[in-house]
Amino acid sequence: MKHAFMKALADELAELEVATLRYQFPYMEAGSKRPDAPALAHATVRAAVDEASRRLPEVALFAGGKSFGGRMTSQTQAASPLPGVRGLVFVGFPLHAAGKPSSDRATHLYDVAVPMLFLQGTRDLLADASMVRNLASQLGPRASLKMFEGADHSFHVPARSGRTDAQVLSDLALAVSEWMRKLV
Repeated sequence: MKHAFMKALADELAELEVATLRYQFPYMEAGSKRPDAPALAHATVRAAVDEASRRLPEVALFAGGKSFGGRMTSQTQAASPLPGVRGLVFVGFPLHAAGKPSSDRATHLYDVAVPMLFLQGTRDLLADASMVRNLASQLGPRASLKMFEGADHSFHVPARSGRTDAQVLSDLALAVSEWMRKLV
């Protein structure tokens, strides 16, 4: 929640008049490296969505997250829809473990009925670009995909790309804002 990337993305979204509610999973709060069990992570996602809805009941509600947070949000939505959520945003969806391309982690996405936005780097070791494109295609009109050329899982781009991380971050926020506005 306090990671520089998450804060910077929230700040960029605020500049585009998109409010965010950042939260963290219990394992991160405790300083552990071992992620929470799915049931606890799903309960945490539900609590965050409930809190966002309580704080801003008149605002269009979207849920999502970066990496693990996005995957836990989509699993939660697939198991039982999150009340009032109009769409899901994934900032670097972790499709597979590094160096082990697979689409097993995406099976639940076919049970998600709301629109989904995938923001992925073309050099993401946790999401082979061709596999992500194929997944988005298979999910059909519910899935929107925005690829960031040269970006890794943290949306870092090498200097030789001619772009800066800050430019990529701004483009991420703009993509989210534009997608949300189309749905609202």
